[in-house]
Amino acid sequence: MNEQNRRGWVRYVIDFSAPLSLLISYFFFGRDFMLATGVSVVVAIIALAFGFLVERRLAWMPLIVGVLGIVFGGLTLIFQADWILKLRPTFVNYAFALIFFGGLILKKNPIKAVLGWAFTLPVEAWRTLELRYAIFSVVLGTLNLIIWMTQTEATWVTWDTIGIRVLSAAFGVAQMPLLMKHLKDPEVPPPPRTDGA
Repeated sequence: MNEQNRRGWVRYVIDFSAPLSLLISYFFFGRDFMLATGVSVVVAIIALAFGFLVERRLAWMPLIVGVLGIVFGGLTLIFQADWILKLRPTFVNYAFALIFFGGLILKKNPIKAVLGWAFTLPVEAWRTLELRYAIFSVVLGTLNLIIWMTQTEATWVTWDTIGIRVLSAAFGVAQMPLLMKHLKDPEVPPPPRTDGA
């Protein structure tokens, strides 16, 4: 397994183990929200520790999301208040929206800080991408509020563990035309001359 594949595999473990544990423990062990929250907190701690042991460092995005999941889940258990965990996606997405909008105002680019290693884009493309992610974060956070206030607990659990990730993946795929339009090809050396010069 090469370095890139190993990092991808570790990233999947960090990103999906806690949500999957919440989903499975909720629907298969009596729909006990506090039990499922406890399981997801423990799994999140193990996943972050595993990622750090394997990578010796963690990318800031999964680290922030993982730590916030542990904090919100821990507070939910301490105060026995399910709304704390249910508001986590709104808090996280609104926080990201503030970061992205702030970056646009201050002419900084947190999106580039995360994805710059993978893509070489002109400044205007990075700014467009940042604006789109800022708006998407507001939409996602607001959708979470609506679902939490109007739907059943089981619906919210499904939304939090599956719905958010499906929408996020679909939104990421929808950005591919922008990336492909502005992606800079690596410089190719000129072909060798064959005229003897």
